[in-house]
Amino acid sequence: MPWDPTCLKDWQIAEEAEKSLPTYEELIERLNLEKDEVIPYGKTPRIDFLKIMQRLQDQPNGKFIEITAVNPTPLGEGKSTTTLGLIEGLAKRGFQAGGAIRQPSGGPTMNVKGTAAGGGNALLIPMTEFSLGLTGDINDITNAHNLAMVALNARMQHEANYTDAELAKRGLRRLDIHPKRVEFGWVLDFAAQGLRNIIMGIGGKSDGFMMQSKFGIAVGSELMAILSIARDLADLRERISQIILAYDKSGHPVTTKDLEVDGAMTAWMRNTINPTVCYTVEGQPVLVHAGPFANIAIGQSSIIADRVGLKIFDYHVTESGFGADIGFEKFWNVKARLSGLTPNVSVIVTSIRALKMHGGGPEVIAARPLAAEYTENNTELVRKGCANLWHQIQTVKKSGIIPVVCINSFAADHEEEYEVVRRVVAEAGVRCAVSYHWLKGGEGALELADAVIEAAQEPVDLRYLYPLEMPLRERVDLIAREIYGADGVDWLPEAESKAKAFEADPYYADFCTMMVKTQYSLSHDPALKGVPTGWRLPIRDVLVYGGAKFLCPMAGTIALMPGTASDPAYRRIDVDVQTGKVSGLF
Repeated sequence: MPWDPTCLKDWQIAEEAEKSLPTYEELIERLNLEKDEVIPYGKTPRIDFLKIMQRLQDQPNGKFIEITAVNPTPLGEGKSTTTLGLIEGLAKRGFQAGGAIRQPSGGPTMNVKGTAAGGGNALLIPMTEFSLGLTGDINDITNAHNLAMVALNARMQHEANYTDAELAKRGLRRLDIHPKRVEFGWVLDFAAQGLRNIIMGIGGKSDGFMMQSKFGIAVGSELMAILSIARDLADLRERISQIILAYDKSGHPVTTKDLEVDGAMTAWMRNTINPTVCYTVEGQPVLVHAGPFANIAIGQSSIIADRVGLKIFDYHVTESGFGADIGFEKFWNVKARLSGLTPNVSVIVTSIRALKMHGGGPEVIAARPLAAEYTENNTELVRKGCANLWHQIQTVKKSGIIPVVCINSFAADHEEEYEVVRRVVAEAGVRCAVSYHWLKGGEGALELADAVIEAAQEPVDLRYLYPLEMPLRERVDLIAREIYGADGVDWLPEAESKAKAFEADPYYADFCTMMVKTQYSLSHDPALKGVPTGWRLPIRDVLVYGGAKFLCPMAGTIALMPGTASDPAYRRIDVDVQTGKVSGLF
């Protein structure tokens, strides 16, 4: 029987549900695992993916379901909630259902958006552990990343202070690192805008090499991107060794391998390769693994989690970050290509409030009350906003994956508004379901589950948007026109110069294209809602992730370190000193 989320807060629902968390023995029996395939860790064990994959390598995969969305409001439209609700609904239909979601970052958890644990009766537990570090993967990534910067700055200091002969006595060769071509920075898993640009090494020559540097958020680290796409520990180790930290004065890359820090970085990361097991409030297992920043990285849980999930679940549900123009495009053209896995269905989550915003409704601002237009019955705003949904449906259709639209129900919605969406989706030739998983859990998601089950029986003709042989600038132009609806691309001189150099160098021929832009619009401008027309995509820079093998064209201005708002969540978070329970997280 679901709890009443209109009366109970998420933490209260989680507290009740956590009383029935499965034991390790129950988890092993439920997933048909061997005892040594579960790695104990308090309430949230890991599973040994390599052992499981070796044992189940000949077992057919389950159905593969991806969750994406329209361009969201700053409040989010419930992709995580829908992911968990769909898993619960599929389980109600008798299937062994599970999924994979990203680990939340401390930045949004302590800021405005909060933890990405779903809500109501479509909630992930144990919530406190999930929200505050889980099994320490982000901490390990932070340490490994910052160790690379320690090695880089120390080497620059030593090369500035010692002759070649003195370096040789210490077993070092001069790398001749260009002080103005340092690509790497430091990371911290909070939204700390004051650290976006810094000067380090102030003091004497024993205080490090003085240079301009920067901080990004930890989930934006290349190491997190690598964890999300690595196939095993050997692949992780190899990719870490290829991370480009800087360039020398001749323009050649300086890697972690050059600094002989790659082995130590992998040592910090050795335990991160195994997914962690959490649960829906109705008891279905959910794998939590990796948490890459969706604006600049792949924005997905890991390939490892998907590979394991498809072996142990009849239906494996995975979530992509942000709207279909960002998350799904990367899932389709990067993650599916790298993994070799073929998705069956893509669920496009929408909400009435998001459609009203795209239809011309007032600005939606996090932590502020919604305008009356979002609670009153307004079918005209919904109808106009459906243009954004229609566009995202067409994007999914281009991939050959079968789309299903989920209207994530909110209390302020009206049935007449649902009917507008149903008619538009029917005209697109796509299945549509209204889902009440927040209110009713799996029972409320049965219409969605049935639509997904039916759609998953259809054949999939997966076809990528571009071949790997296509040059970088042509790929970007194709993505801009076909996915975003732009009239073309304008390259700033520095960005175009970089792109030409990457295209001319065979080393970058197999690098993936990882677009960087706002999630709030199909365009680069977050203020442009609906389906903007008559615009061109500006590319101001191209980031390179040598280990992940990503080239990241940057459209517009994206801060790699978010900022903390004036009324952040941490103001309400505390601990009961008698019980140790955390309050205020949810």
